[in-house]
Amino acid sequence: MGHLFYGTSTDSIQIPDRLLSHIKVVTTTKLRRSESFTLSWTHVDGAPGRSTLWLQPAIPLRFVFDSAEPESLNSTALKNMADMANSSAGLVVDLEVEIPASDSAQRPQTVRASAPARRTLSAVA
Repeated sequence: MGHLFYGTSTDSIQIPDRLLSHIKVVTTTKLRRSESFTLSWTHVDGAPGRSTLWLQPAIPLRFVFDSAEPESLNSTALKNMADMANSSAGLVVDLEVEIPASDSAQRPQTVRASAPARRTLSAVA
């Protein structure tokens, strides 16, 4: 379980390492461009409600990971998260959803049709 420290607070927000790795990439990309946005989540572990942070370059952030090894990133999840962060709703994350280690199963596969030799994209279930 990783920790996100926001502002000067000594209290952290607990986020699974894998999800926090993806949030870190999306956040640092947006803040490097001086783009502010919100990050929201529903509370877990029996705590009612939800929280939203306003992320902008002047507010200190610190990402702390339990694992010493960096997580492999899922490019599909990163794109979806970046698109969401660019929306008026901001980046909304589910702290209980597992991000697949690899998005190779989600990438469209090229399939050859039997009659004219052409390439089509298979549907992703």
